Amino acid sequence: MAQEPRKPTRPRGSIRRLKSGSLQVRVYAGVDPVRKKDLYLDEVVPPGPHQEKDAEKVRTRLLSQVDEKRNPKTRATVDQMMTKYFSVLDADPQTIRGYRSKYETHIKPLLGSAQLARLDVETLDTFYAELRRCRIHCTGRKKDIEHRTTKPHQCDEHVGNRCPRNNPEGCRRCRRMCKPHVCKGLADSTVRQIHWILSGGLDRAVVWTWISVNPAEHADKPGLPTPNPQPPTVDEVGQLINAAFEEDEDWGRFLSTKTITGSRRGEMCALRFTDRVRRKDAKSVLKIERSIFVNDNGALEEKDTKTHQHRRVVLEPEDDAVLDEQEAAARRRAASAGVKFDPNGFIYSPVPDGSVPHHPDTVSKRFARLAHRLEIHTSLKNQRHYNATELINAGYNVRAAAGRLGHSGGGTTTLRVYTAWWSEAEQQAAGSTPVRMPRPKSSPKDEAKSVVELPSPAIEELGPYQRIAADLRGAIDSGVLAPGDALPSEKSLAARYGVAPSTAHRAVALLIAAGHVTASRGKRATVAGSDNPSIASVTELRSPSASRS
Repeated sequence: MAQEPRKPTRPRGSIRRLKSGSLQVRVYAGVDPVRKKDLYLDEVVPPGPHQEKDAEKVRTRLLSQVDEKRNPKTRATVDQMMTKYFSVLDADPQTIRGYRSKYETHIKPLLGSAQLARLDVETLDTFYAELRRCRIHCTGRKKDIEHRTTKPHQCDEHVGNRCPRNNPEGCRRCRRMCKPHVCKGLADSTVRQIHWILSGGLDRAVVWTWISVNPAEHADKPGLPTPNPQPPTVDEVGQLINAAFEEDEDWGRFLSTKTITGSRRGEMCALRFTDRVRRKDAKSVLKIERSIFVNDNGALEEKDTKTHQHRRVVLEPEDDAVLDEQEAAARRRAASAGVKFDPNGFIYSPVPDGSVPHHPDTVSKRFARLAHRLEIHTSLKNQRHYNATELINAGYNVRAAAGRLGHSGGGTTTLRVYTAWWSEAEQQAAGSTPVRMPRPKSSPKDEAKSVVELPSPAIEELGPYQRIAADLRGAIDSGVLAPGDALPSEKSLAARYGVAPSTAHRAVALLIAAGHVTASRGKRATVAGSDNPSIASVTELRSPSASRS
């Protein structure tokens, strides 16, 4: 006879009373894979009339989570999760460094010690709201001081050095002085980046079975920010490039090449002489395949481009000549320094042999100083926007513009960022607007405003046709030419003033436009009748006695 299964001697889970009167429910959930210790699910039931019944319900719910494997598998914190996530993340070194910086600055101070099992949607929504409130996460209870550096320093350097008088903008000490903190939240784009960093770690935690669901999937993250590029105008670009050439020819050629190719600053710094492909009886091609970045040790290294796309930019003869001048200058610089010219060296380099590229931050700061000196509000990145808008206005299609700029997605990024410019280019190509609109009736006041004003006869500096029109108007105003009288013929006016008949015709047309003269086809122009009866003509200004006699 089969032996019956043995019944458990004690129920799963435990309920014990705390000193506060509450009941603590504990259920065994296995071994923590991170801490290598036993894992228990616990929950406290507050005192109440149905406390024991509620505790049994809690134990049943916790046991159901364990049986269905929906319970958290570890008591690991957010800090432990993100540390492991960064160790296994396969991404660009510069991208990982940016992730770590945002984590250390914003995520770790607020959520680093929180357990993954207790991280829910409400906690994340509160976290995002705090990021939008203040970027340094101040308490808001007292006026903190924003120090300009973390090193030992003097907050106010005016001690013993007073500001000069009549200096409303302040001195250098005023600008360096540590000021009271004013809360300023992070931009929506930054909060969105922090959300995706945290969501990526939580996704991996779900795969590792540390947690059952990712709470970031249901959190209220900021929307995608609307692109708003601010390219400089053609005149501003001309001022910047001309000023750069006056400052340093190498710097001017660097800025000119960047504006023409639309390359990113790291891609410009990584250009080598071998990247230019010269073709006989054809335009040269510039290959953009690498970028310069700063590694964790502060040294410059080469890496792939931002979107991992290799581009080939066709150069016009004028742009190719700029690179010819740069290569000739590099050869002269190497010869004067007594070093051998390296054909594989960097095109723009601070050293004679071209073995070291420019630092990307140095290029940006130098451009910022140049724009500030010229009082132009722009940045080095806007030169790339200028290139994109010029391509659009020149009639480039989306795929060609995206390929030249290195945008991913087959042109979707280009369309999304430069929507306004694409719309403008299409409207310009379409011609005049075909929308028919009825014109409103003009009022007498509008007609009076639209009357063409004739030049005054008192003005000496007049053109020939203006002088003729002014004399005729004077004759009409003085009564020499009464309403209905015919004007002199255009031939007689031309002979009298010594001008061409077309000039006399232009003078009469000016009087007609002003309403002083009327004309019809095949007839001489005549003086128009006066609309104001209060103004009498010269022939009407006679005394009654003279009229009777």
